[in-house]
Amino acid sequence: MDRAQKEQLVEELGQIFDSSGVVVVCRYEGLTVAEMQDLRTQMGAAEGSVRVAKNKLAKIALEGKPCASIADYLNGMTVLAYSEDPVAAAKVVEKYSKENSKLEILGGAMGETALDVAGVKAVAAMPSREELIASIVGCIGAPASNIAGAIGAPASNIASILSTVEDKAAA
Repeated sequence: MDRAQKEQLVEELGQIFDSSGVVVVCRYEGLTVAEMQDLRTQMGAAEGSVRVAKNKLAKIALEGKPCASIADYLNGMTVLAYSEDPVAAAKVVEKYSKENSKLEILGGAMGETALDVAGVKAVAAMPSREELIASIVGCIGAPASNIAGAIGAPASNIASILSTVEDKAAA
């Protein structure tokens, strides 16, 4: 890798660190190519990405970035998992590390907030952006359906009372 390629990689990593909602650093020693591809596939499905980069170049890219605290985790065979959604990458990595013990979570960052292993697991336990939106929409929609049900209920009660009165009058 020549100097121009390294500079380009540092720039790409810098953009990743700037734009990601969460960055998780993991040790992947012992993962096969197929297992790493499976991790990439799962991360892609969650709209996240996985990036293996030289630690030295990643540390250079971290200088002056909000998530610079993760530089301490960049030792040995590390992989960066990241996503714009502040929860997605943490969820995928947490789930995958439970299924495959070769992937070890070291820590991460959520903006300027440094995360240790427990922090990454806590973020993974949070609902995703889509889940939060769905619950908010559900809360907003519930009163409307209750009101519609309440408005419609008296009419059906009146109809059943009239039907009962009519049956008694006919008898």
